[in-house]
Amino acid sequence: MLKKAMIGALVCGAAQLAVIAPAAATTDPSWYLGPAELGPGEQIYAETKAAAGGCTPDGPVTSPGLAEPIGWTIGGNFGKYGGFGHVVKTPGKYVATLTCTDGRKSTRTFTVVGVPPSSTTKPPKTTKPTAAKPKPKPQVTVKPAGAPQTGGGFGAMSWDW
Repeated sequence: MLKKAMIGALVCGAAQLAVIAPAAATTDPSWYLGPAELGPGEQIYAETKAAAGGCTPDGPVTSPGLAEPIGWTIGGNFGKYGGFGHVVKTPGKYVATLTCTDGRKSTRTFTVVGVPPSSTTKPPKTTKPTAAKPKPKPQVTVKPAGAPQTGGGFGAMSWDW
């Protein structure tokens, strides 16, 4: 009777694995690509953690919206793979693809928007002449009366024993 119960449990467990395994293989791996909106030529970051719902990448992240594929240059705990890249200069909505070693492919979208603010912008010209601000009056300097008043040194303490 014990043998039959053990064989029944073994068959039931194997049947559960057969049902669960194909479902796990078709899940979308967890990975990040961002930020979701960027200016032309800005930096973008990709990351996945193989041991935390992600996958082991089978090559770089690719997209027509990337200046070049994002290679995996950062590693870490939980099978972390991370890397930086730059987006193209042409505005639009783009799809990036991650391919896993187990055959899964996953996509994320990002948008390249307008023109980024220039770092060489000139301040607007004003038509009014700017008036010079009056200089503040100098403060009167106070000389310290001695070490006890300034909190300095061992000799500043008063020991009443």
